[in-house]
Amino acid sequence: MIRKIIVIDEEKCDGCGLCAKACHEGAIGIVEGKARLLREDYCDGLGDCLPACPQGAIQFEMREAPAYDHQAVLAAKQQKNTPDVPNCLMNFPVQLKLVPPNAPYFNGADLLIAADCTAFAYGNFHRDFMAGKVTLIGCPKLDMVNYAEKLTQIFENSDVRSITVVRMTVPCCGGLPFAVKTALQNAGKDVPVNIITLSPNGQIIA
Repeated sequence: MIRKIIVIDEEKCDGCGLCAKACHEGAIGIVEGKARLLREDYCDGLGDCLPACPQGAIQFEMREAPAYDHQAVLAAKQQKNTPDVPNCLMNFPVQLKLVPPNAPYFNGADLLIAADCTAFAYGNFHRDFMAGKVTLIGCPKLDMVNYAEKLTQIFENSDVRSITVVRMTVPCCGGLPFAVKTALQNAGKDVPVNIITLSPNGQIIA
């Protein structure tokens, strides 16, 4: 089809990249130090890139070009905005109230016990906290279960190597470290415990 589309004068282009930043569709990129129209079907013909170019290297022309593909642009944006974050989950289920206390993966495990909200407050939760650990989550305020009793059964049935507790600053999260300490005492186990406290904006404060 004949339509309006940009053309870039590479002689004038100094490769500053301002046009690529101005292009909301991702149609322009910098290749070998020069701006290039990477995908004709990504160019919507609206020209947000034209005023961004300090060298006046971009103009419109009417010529044969594929139609603007809005769906392809959206798909490319979605793929670009999806981070490549590895999944570090080693066990399932993860809910403390659902996990079987005699599960074999507890034996010799480094155990992570986290309040439900922590994974939403801390962006790199998998990478920084879950990697290499068996993960259990719960909410002392909402779950109708005796955490100390459940953890006592887990500690009695296995030799957990270490315990990391991740909680929020809110008082109700205090039920998690209390349950861990109570369960270790009930089970007669001496296991190192590390308690990490997060603020609502994901900062580690203790």
